[in-house]
Amino acid sequence: MAFNHLPAAMHDALGPLSATPVTHSVPMARNHRPRTPADSTGGRPDPGTVLDRLATGAGRAARITHTEHLPPRAGRHAVWPHLIRPEVISAIQDAGIAHPWAHQAAAAEHALNGESVVIATGTASGKSLAYLAPVLSTLLDGSEAPNGRGATALYLAPTKALAADQRRSVKALAAPLGNAIRPAVYDGDTPVEEREWVRQYANYVLTNPDMLHLGILPSHPRWASFLRALRYVVIDECHTYRGVFGSHVAQVLRRLRRLCARYGSEPVFLLASATAAEPAVTAGRLTGLPVVEVADDASPRGELVFALWEPPLTELPGEKGAPVRRTAIAETADLLTDLAVQGVRTVAFVRSRRGAELISVIAQERLYEVDRTLARRVAAYRGGYLPEERRALEQALHSGELLGLAATTALELGIDVSGLDAVLIAGYPGTRASLWQQAGRAGRSGQGALAVLIARDDPLDTYLVHHPEALFQQPVEATVLDPDNPYVLAPHLCAAAAEIPLTEADLELFGPASPELMPQLERAGLLRRRSSGWFWTRRERAADLTDIRGGGGRPVQVVEASTGRLLGTVDASAAHTAVHDGAVHLHQGRTYLVRHLDLEDSAALVEEASPPYSTVARDTTSISVLTTDTEIPWGAGRLCYGSVEVTNQVVSFLRRKLITGEVLGETKLDLPPRTLRTRAVWWTVTEDQLDAARVGPEILGGALHAAEHASIGMLPLFATCDRWDIGGVSIPLHPDTLLPTVFVYDGNPGGAGFAERAFHTAARWLTATREAIASCECETGCPSCIQSPKCGNGNDPLHKRGAVRLLTELLRGAPADPDPDPGPGSTTAAIRPPAPPASEDPARPGAARPGT
Repeated sequence: MAFNHLPAAMHDALGPLSATPVTHSVPMARNHRPRTPADSTGGRPDPGTVLDRLATGAGRAARITHTEHLPPRAGRHAVWPHLIRPEVISAIQDAGIAHPWAHQAAAAEHALNGESVVIATGTASGKSLAYLAPVLSTLLDGSEAPNGRGATALYLAPTKALAADQRRSVKALAAPLGNAIRPAVYDGDTPVEEREWVRQYANYVLTNPDMLHLGILPSHPRWASFLRALRYVVIDECHTYRGVFGSHVAQVLRRLRRLCARYGSEPVFLLASATAAEPAVTAGRLTGLPVVEVADDASPRGELVFALWEPPLTELPGEKGAPVRRTAIAETADLLTDLAVQGVRTVAFVRSRRGAELISVIAQERLYEVDRTLARRVAAYRGGYLPEERRALEQALHSGELLGLAATTALELGIDVSGLDAVLIAGYPGTRASLWQQAGRAGRSGQGALAVLIARDDPLDTYLVHHPEALFQQPVEATVLDPDNPYVLAPHLCAAAAEIPLTEADLELFGPASPELMPQLERAGLLRRRSSGWFWTRRERAADLTDIRGGGGRPVQVVEASTGRLLGTVDASAAHTAVHDGAVHLHQGRTYLVRHLDLEDSAALVEEASPPYSTVARDTTSISVLTTDTEIPWGAGRLCYGSVEVTNQVVSFLRRKLITGEVLGETKLDLPPRTLRTRAVWWTVTEDQLDAARVGPEILGGALHAAEHASIGMLPLFATCDRWDIGGVSIPLHPDTLLPTVFVYDGNPGGAGFAERAFHTAARWLTATREAIASCECETGCPSCIQSPKCGNGNDPLHKRGAVRLLTELLRGAPADPDPDPGPGSTTAAIRPPAPPASEDPARPGAARPGT
């Protein structure tokens, strides 16, 4: 029997929303800082005092497991490089900025010297100005050319909203420069009649990687004058380009560089990132160029008090009778209510749209009971709002009209919200980089701030609130991406050939895996080789072979059955779990029930409804080893890394009550199995190790299964992935290894670099997994340690104590991490992802992500 947990497209962020707490939580940590007077922030409440007030309710103090105090930091000024035009410096001064911070001046100097640079400093440290100063100065020089456009710049943002925000900022900053700076947004929303003007006259074009991939590069002859003059490419929020999406963007940038070279330009890349490990290495993998890093943050920072908060256990039984904690949603709504009553301006971050709206609604209801006028001062902010609605919310928060905002990560990416007193984070956001990005939203004007991380009921959150050193004494993660993944690379080679025929000399630009793929693309009839290079042979557009944000394949259209209105799309890879028959589907705050999923026509018919439950799909998995690329002994056991084939089938779904999380029932589904070739890390144990760990045959399956669940939950601490990006299988006797084996694999064709990162950090990763299980206060296992919300076997069998003993014995033989600092997504020759077999076409849309 195989016990498995697969990546999901969606997860139930709700669970029980209110319950009677059991007051035997973890005692409050004793390392709290001494309190300072509340008048030190010019009338704003002192963050320590605010936290003390939050902790005064019944049982509240025991929920704070740790408080970290980050002292204020003074800023360090510098002077702008002498090459910055005085008109630009004057415009910056007109905006109220007399002198740059030292990191801004350093980044500008590198840019003006023709060096690609990444600015990796904290939230609100002025990264935008660091790249805008050299860009505006160069564009001003170019405006004096005979054609008025002797220099151009391209800005890439991960979201359309951020690009639009940046255009407004650039336009305001450059207003004193007149018509010399002509910024324009070019994306899917740009009217057709404006696009020709942008191509011919704009000198600062703001877009996103999707439009660059699908619109600009395939139409490069129409962009010839812009590309010929391209001096700078700005890549904002570059830490978001990770995993498969980041790997796609890396290849899009290589295509851009190739076309620029053909037109005679060699742009300098300016990247802005949240604080990240090895930012220069990551930026180099993203761009394919050597990149200088500027990571010494010279901006001032106010005092930050950061609390870790664990909701209490409730009296409600969970699956298999396991104890259940009060949800992070309910706890965050309570804290937001209390902060609003105190007059503390707060943003509460939550991962799902529905979660944001629930926090807002619950807080409004509770505030209404206290003071009816306060209820109107809390709102929700999420993706999907119209620009004017979003601007109105931001302005209301700026002005103080709003005291509380429940927000999804739509607010995380650089959109200007300042003057906040507190940030609530409902569940660990997946990476330390995102955690600090969200926490940095408070205190953005240099005043003191409070941040509170409220733990969800899962292994990673539970581990973090009891191991604060993992958050506060560790550097942020490396960003993982793998541009050499053949499933990513192949369609971009086709797109590049369609833009300009590929030559042997071009292949080096696209990476060492390119020469191996070319013959396969020829055999598939996608490319044809001639003496002058490889040509695209099809009538359809090569750029349409891949969706850089999805896993490929034809997206499933979500259609309202009663009107025929297209609501949106879902990646083909996610359709089986997200829009199966009977699924609850959320779209822009509205709830729909899926009446029928038509796989043949790639359509899901839905009807608007308000069911009192959410749905979670369940699936089963088998796995086979294709190649073992590297392995090392762990005592008598082995740690391995290589290629696997995963076969997955969604078999049923659960209905869970929104208020209590109670399981209302399980409904069987009849969906076809799907296969996925990807990369995996796996470990084996021998019979002697099982004897030493006192793990007999009767508990072996449960011990392996529990270790697998917990290790999946803990991997995001070591790689920039979400637990839903990876999957796992545990088998008491695997036919390929002939031993008890636990697999953890990437949920994308060809891999995304996460399993590789797990291999390189295995000793630390599995040690943290063991500690997470052992430190949980439950008796036999719960969602905070070994239960998975997506387990296809109904979390049965699981054996908590057996998992701890098994991991203890395995780790006894573990060497130090095989490569403690391999670099994000690095691959040595020994573990290079293999090209897909000749019988498989990595560029064929239907081949992408068939099994997740």
